[in-house]
Amino acid sequence: MINTIASPVQDLWRIFRIMAEFTEGFQELASVGPAVSIFGSARAKPGQKYYRLAEETASKLVKAGFAVITGGGSGIMEAANKGAAKAGGKSIGLNIELPIEQVPNKYQNLSLHFRYFFCRKVMFLKYAHGFMVFPGGYGTMDEFCESLVLIQTLRQAFFPVVLIGSEYWGGLISWMKTKVLREYNFIRPKDLKVFTVVDEPEEAVKIIVDFRDRQGRGGLDLPSGMKNNKNSKLKTRAKFR
Repeated sequence: MINTIASPVQDLWRIFRIMAEFTEGFQELASVGPAVSIFGSARAKPGQKYYRLAEETASKLVKAGFAVITGGGSGIMEAANKGAAKAGGKSIGLNIELPIEQVPNKYQNLSLHFRYFFCRKVMFLKYAHGFMVFPGGYGTMDEFCESLVLIQTLRQAFFPVVLIGSEYWGGLISWMKTKVLREYNFIRPKDLKVFTVVDEPEEAVKIIVDFRDRQGRGGLDLPSGMKNNKNSKLKTRAKFR
């Protein structure tokens, strides 16, 4: 009986916590200007190839007029925050509470803290003029695939998705082409055009800059309902590739 009574109360307070996370995120990020979300493994070490590339890429993004958003942790996230901060730009960390506590890296000059993954995911998308995906594990691939789904289906997300490192992502792309597309026909040929694979920071940044100059804005428009509006202008804006 106690559990039955307590559960609705707990759920109500959970709703308030969720609302608070969204409210804080929208208030803090709405004024940062165009931003790029960078993803990659928390296990990358300083001095390693992709750590260096993430730091260099973030620095170039700042110089091109973008804020940099990461998950706030170690590895690639730390490298990107470091590059952005040292270049004098806005270095944002969207930190998450985990059972094994994530330690926020010291290079953030704007830190937000989330309990709920889905609130944090919205913040990565909402103000993004681009996603840059460095080598990483399940979490990195989750963000990569979620961005593709939003662009492919609801057409609510409109920004470039750039994979950094052809030698790392090549096997996945080959599998998508041979198995998912050709053998099983689970995606269409144009679905493979919603992302780009590059190896150099200059290439990656140019894609983001060209999109900004051509489109003027990016990010996520939160849908009023799950049904896609065929007359929406988002449909044409999403076709930037």
